[in-house]
Amino acid sequence: MENPLSVNIGGLLLQNPVMTASGTFGFGREFEPLVDLNRLGAVIVKGLSRHPSPGNPPPRIVETPCGLLNAIGLENIGIDAFIGDKLPFLNQYSSAVVVNVYGERPEAYADVADRCEGVDGIDALEVNISCPNVKAGGVSFGMDPEAAAEVVCAVREKTTKPLIVKLSPNVTDIICIAEAVVTAGADAVSLINTLTGMAIDIHSRRPKLGNVTGGLSGPAIKPVALRMVWEAARAVDVPVIGIGGISTAEDALEFIIAGASAVQIGTATFTNPGVTMEVIDGIQSFLNQEGIGHITELIGTLST
Repeated sequence: MENPLSVNIGGLLLQNPVMTASGTFGFGREFEPLVDLNRLGAVIVKGLSRHPSPGNPPPRIVETPCGLLNAIGLENIGIDAFIGDKLPFLNQYSSAVVVNVYGERPEAYADVADRCEGVDGIDALEVNISCPNVKAGGVSFGMDPEAAAEVVCAVREKTTKPLIVKLSPNVTDIICIAEAVVTAGADAVSLINTLTGMAIDIHSRRPKLGNVTGGLSGPAIKPVALRMVWEAARAVDVPVIGIGGISTAEDALEFIIAGASAVQIGTATFTNPGVTMEVIDGIQSFLNQEGIGHITELIGTLST
């Protein structure tokens, strides 16, 4: 009997549509005592570059009403250390493994993709185009369709693995960015990444984050994310993965009805480590209650 929750994300076959968001689930081992790792659709690991990076100076986390500001700065161990030290643990489980990659130049992204290409157990790549383009004075790749396409083309040349591109919400037109990366070779898009924000200590009159600004995530961004997912899903003919403020099965179902083929859960895991299991169970319960035979029957069914 076919699994009613199975989805195909640009060639990446998932047992269910629930994925962990990069940067919030570590490399999986951190959640092993709290979550059945075999039940996840996919684990998307913390963002990785070709070489290790120390990230931004502290403080790097600030709580906000209904959200979280982070300025971790993509601290990571580098792709080689991940493959040697972290991947074997993840490969004990049936969940798909997606490597989130980033760089400061298109060729840096391509280097990470090339390193992953021959490695069994890496099932797909997610390209984070919210990173600063050092060639363009620090402007995010994801804010310019040409720059975004350049990164995707560079990565596409180096990999045959399913390629997901993670879009930045800090743009005026998400559709043109989505269309650009799909034309350049993306097999799927995921959105949204964090919204740029800041917080100020009124007594010291200094920023609360060492980096001054950071990325806002959590329930506060869900309405924005939902709108952008709906727009992107109508504009491109590849699967869309919804991200942003998902903490319940109902949240996930909203994204699916808006057009998402899968969802990622991030900030909610900090307050409820088992949230992914609850969302998987909740989606299945909803299908049963509504008499829906397969999750794909629900995708993009919003009536406007």
